[in-house]
Amino acid sequence: MSVTQPSTLETRGPGSVKVALDINGVSRVLNLEPRVSLLDALREQMALTGSKKGCDQGTCGACTVWVDGRRVLSCLTLAISCEGREVTTIEGLAEGDELHPMQRAFLEHDAFQCGYCTPGQIMSAVALLNEGHAGTDGEIAEWMSGNICRCAAYPHIRSAIREMRDRKTGQ
Repeated sequence: MSVTQPSTLETRGPGSVKVALDINGVSRVLNLEPRVSLLDALREQMALTGSKKGCDQGTCGACTVWVDGRRVLSCLTLAISCEGREVTTIEGLAEGDELHPMQRAFLEHDAFQCGYCTPGQIMSAVALLNEGHAGTDGEIAEWMSGNICRCAAYPHIRSAIREMRDRKTGQ
């Protein structure tokens, strides 16, 4: 009979554990249950309420943030899985009082109605430009399809993204 060796991974939980997170360039240590989503940690533990809880099922995109520069749905991401990774929220885009250029473009193009989805839309829009997925309106629509706007501001959202794309490429 063979004996199974214990895993070298540390077992944490089921109760609260210390979780070290780097959010918008600021290191924080929180006491969280391992099953707490990144969205809930951001909103309830850190008062970063820009990321919205829309569906809590990963289908609307209102909770979109970046982890190590990649888009993630924070409602489906465990906070504990983000230890040692850089998390950027909508609050981390602006530099002081200076809005990010995409935030300004959304304002200039009236790319929102109620505004609930806007933080997730902006996080995805900046990411899709960085990923090089803004060549055509069809490509923009496809790569933004994970972000739902119930007010149907899609033409204005695409217009803001096109403006930023054209500025970036010098057109």
